[in-house]
Amino acid sequence: MAIRVDLMISLDGFATTTDQTPETPFGEDWPRLVGAYVATRTFHERVLKDTSGTGTTGVDDNYAREYFENVGAEIMGAGMFGLHNFPDDPNWQGWWGEEPPFRVPVFVLTHTPRPSLEMAGGTVFHFLSAAPTDVLQQAVEAADGKDVRIGGGPTVVRDFLKAGLVDRLHVAITPILLGRGIRLWDDLRGLEAGYAVKSETAPSGTIHLTFQR
Repeated sequence: MAIRVDLMISLDGFATTTDQTPETPFGEDWPRLVGAYVATRTFHERVLKDTSGTGTTGVDDNYAREYFENVGAEIMGAGMFGLHNFPDDPNWQGWWGEEPPFRVPVFVLTHTPRPSLEMAGGTVFHFLSAAPTDVLQQAVEAADGKDVRIGGGPTVVRDFLKAGLVDRLHVAITPILLGRGIRLWDDLRGLEAGYAVKSETAPSGTIHLTFQR
């Protein structure tokens, strides 16, 4: 059992984009940031429900596959669920469609808790206001011996890293410069102490950097 993070960031360390418009709600930068992951066979199968065998294989797909392996519970922030965009809509069910790809209990950190939401495929969203240690205790119990993944966004991930709660941090560094947004590395000077660090570069140019306790 481990506490894990997998996150995509730019060369300058940003894990969010700021170029969204009403016409392009995800912005033009977001597809560039996540392009290598979205292109993988694992993403096609797990997220797009495409079982035709399309999608890239190799290094990026290996990490995409690991992203879903042995996860028993997920923790995410309100922004990753989409509550920031629809704060007053009690019927909003997140970005992930009727059958989200998580298939485990997901604990959503929010200042405005709401009733739990059970989705197709085994995903159940629980909404709570709690400190990292408290929500982690609930997630560990729900994971029943499997790993707990801190899904994001970067502010939530940084809180868990600052608290020393993460056993394995994997960042996929996309070779683009965003220049603005929320940076993962702020206030984390010396994070590498206590971790074994390795890197692997994919043909896409993505650098997979792993910190393992």
